Amino acid sequence: MKKHFLDFELSELGVGTYLGEPDDKTSKEYIEVIKGALAKGVNVVDTAIVYRYMKSERDIGSIIKELGKGSLVISTKGGYVPYDIDSGADPKDYFYENFVNTGIIKLEEMTPQGHYLSAKFINWCLEKSLENMRTDHVDIYFLHNPEEQLSFFSRESFNRKIRECFEYLESQVKVGRIRYYGLATWSGFRVAPTSRQYLNLSELLKIAVDVAGEDHHFRFIQLPYNLGMPEAFTLKNQELNGKKLSSIEACKELGLYVYTSASIYQGRVIGRVPQALKEKLKVSSDVLASLQFVLSTPGVGTALVGMSKLRHLEENLEIRNFERLSPEEFFSLFKGFSQ
Repeated sequence: MKKHFLDFELSELGVGTYLGEPDDKTSKEYIEVIKGALAKGVNVVDTAIVYRYMKSERDIGSIIKELGKGSLVISTKGGYVPYDIDSGADPKDYFYENFVNTGIIKLEEMTPQGHYLSAKFINWCLEKSLENMRTDHVDIYFLHNPEEQLSFFSRESFNRKIRECFEYLESQVKVGRIRYYGLATWSGFRVAPTSRQYLNLSELLKIAVDVAGEDHHFRFIQLPYNLGMPEAFTLKNQELNGKKLSSIEACKELGLYVYTSASIYQGRVIGRVPQALKEKLKVSSDVLASLQFVLSTPGVGTALVGMSKLRHLEENLEIRNFERLSPEEFFSLFKGFSQ
């Protein structure tokens, strides 16, 4: 089943490429999975420059070299300082040579976890990602966990950096190196407004409109959502036109497409889903219960699942054999749930 959004047709399942060792064995498995997924109509692949020290992007590049980009919808991310494991350089030397000595990174503006936001830095990352993936453009470029900046810098500084990055990303849309952009987050959209890392969708959209008008290209959000982490749908932390909405509900109202990450909680749902819940979800296994829950959620576009083994792909694709819950059936899951 494909989801229509803007000029895209996106599969409801997507291949995530975060997990695994940066070795040739894992690369071979990822390449097999992505090719197998494409053959079965799964066309969304999500990565990041830091995943497996650039190996995941290069695996996608191997597929593009062999098969062409075709119907692949590729997203990647920038925000954390990357290291190229294939360079053979000492990581510290690599960092100083590429980022500090070149003036791309000012150490006082980097978080202790190596997170950085500036147009100059994101430009370096995007150029490297395109080189890694052997393509002249990516479909969606995400700023990676931007809320981490809020733990160390003021919200005023954060908004200034977001504006600078949005201006840069809009310029890259104009030259055809990206089609759309967005934010790939971990905590920002599933915490209370009083939290330091909270992200306000209306404020972020206002920055995009200020930068590029109503035809801006800030159209995608990525956030973790699963049976064990339902806050993106259950926590009413966004306000639109006087209404309190969850982040997923607000994205739906605002016309933003939602990718869910950690859709099966990195396998932690296995052995933990009560039989009664599986029956309500009308599926037969814990993994399928998690996928059914995510994909039946109103407002969810594509569920990303880390898949580096063909057997995992086959298991996840079984969700196609089950009809999604109706909105009424889905909301009945929350009866008695206190928000």
